[in-house]
Amino acid sequence: MAESGRQGRRRQRRSEDRDVSGLNAAYMRMRNPFAPQSVYSADEIAAIHDGALRILEELGIRVLLDEAREILRLGGALVDGGSGMVRIGREMVSSALASAPRSIRLRAANSDREQDYTLGTMLFMAGAGCPNVFDRDRGRRPGDFNGYLETLRLQQSFDVIHMHGPSVEPQDVPINLRHYAMMRGQLENCDKPLFVYSRGRQQVEESFEMIRLAYGLDEAGFTDGVWATTVINSNSPRQLDVPMSLGIIDFARAGQMSIITPFCLAGAMAPITVSGALMLQHAEALAGITLAQMTRTGAPVSYGGFLSNVDMKSGSPAFGTPEHIRASVGSGQLARHIGLPWRSATGAASNCADAQAATETVMALWGAVLGGATVTVHAAGWLEGGLTLGYEKFILDIEALQTVAELSRRDPADAASLGFDAVAEVQPGGHFFSTAHTMERYQTAFYKPLVADLSNHGTWIENGSLTADQRATAVWRQRLAQFSPPAACEGMAGKLDSWVQDKISSGGAKPED
Repeated sequence: MAESGRQGRRRQRRSEDRDVSGLNAAYMRMRNPFAPQSVYSADEIAAIHDGALRILEELGIRVLLDEAREILRLGGALVDGGSGMVRIGREMVSSALASAPRSIRLRAANSDREQDYTLGTMLFMAGAGCPNVFDRDRGRRPGDFNGYLETLRLQQSFDVIHMHGPSVEPQDVPINLRHYAMMRGQLENCDKPLFVYSRGRQQVEESFEMIRLAYGLDEAGFTDGVWATTVINSNSPRQLDVPMSLGIIDFARAGQMSIITPFCLAGAMAPITVSGALMLQHAEALAGITLAQMTRTGAPVSYGGFLSNVDMKSGSPAFGTPEHIRASVGSGQLARHIGLPWRSATGAASNCADAQAATETVMALWGAVLGGATVTVHAAGWLEGGLTLGYEKFILDIEALQTVAELSRRDPADAASLGFDAVAEVQPGGHFFSTAHTMERYQTAFYKPLVADLSNHGTWIENGSLTADQRATAVWRQRLAQFSPPAACEGMAGKLDSWVQDKISSGGAKPED
């Protein structure tokens, strides 16, 4: 009776992973089940860190924003106003690392979607920033607002996507008005942690105001945790431009999180060796973290790395390569060396959702997972090195992410799970299909594929001989057809209409460059 009770409780826990609202709790809150791996010794990581500090204090970084240079100067940096070069001493970096938070609360409209952004947490974000979009029904086309909304709704539809990102650039919306449309899209369709582009002070401040209006937050409520994140890309090698510097400052002052992410390609914008490229990446990330902490002590900030290599024949970026994987694991070592949560990324250079695209993305995904990344960006949908977001590719990548999510679920090995009695019940050469142990568990025992077809060849032929990308088309069509905004979005348009219309009437806000 005791064993039967334990079996029942286990079946109940498994079924309760997905609650009555359709949310999968096991996918929504994930911890990395794997011990972080290493590709460099402790001494080598210390040498890379020391080399990065030497870059900052001896060579410096060019900072194009006067305000940012002044903040760093007041913090003790040596500034050359003529060239814009800033040399940052290692004592400044040490102070910044000491004050940067190790754990950051990511808020969300749905409290069940909130996340603890820290080392050991495992989060995924969809492909972001793509100027084009592709699906098998409509082909490849420039990104527009409809594509932006559809990809947001796909992000919302899968619990294994934890943070929203701007998958498709809505190029049919004027750039001075685009931030209104992009924020409304998130606020009216999604209930996960939000993303805001850093495209200038006015656009950022207005995006923050839309969040406050939508969620009824005063200043204290808005700074109680992080309601918006942004990605800050340095201009490798060794440069911070105006909008990125403004983004670091404005997010720090508002208590929102900037994810400092140099995008280094070994052999192009960084040394051709992985260790040398990591040293440069690390220096640029430390510079951004230092600016954030000099702006506001304790500001939520994330270490980040997106390092791969180029094809030395064409100069094109490559992803999922051995160098990409090595760089991700090495970045994780550097993040742990400084004690901060960090961001990695997958990627795909392939032009379509083929075997190359799957291999590139999945190999890069494992580099991030084994490196212990807190969040992995571009985890679903990326094609052509980020030039296109593919709907079928998105669905196929979700399958890979859900597989990783299943691995983060603890597998029991108690007496009931081991099933000694089931082994005793089956004679040598027999089968386990009809044992009580199997019959009690078969409905929930294994992961049910989203796209994969596990039928035999004859059945596959009878069902139309559909390839994986063809099956993925049916999945995204169904998800979009069945989509309805979550409960947290109810009444959102009414809260924003008048404010947005007033801003549009006054001309909007141009980005800064």
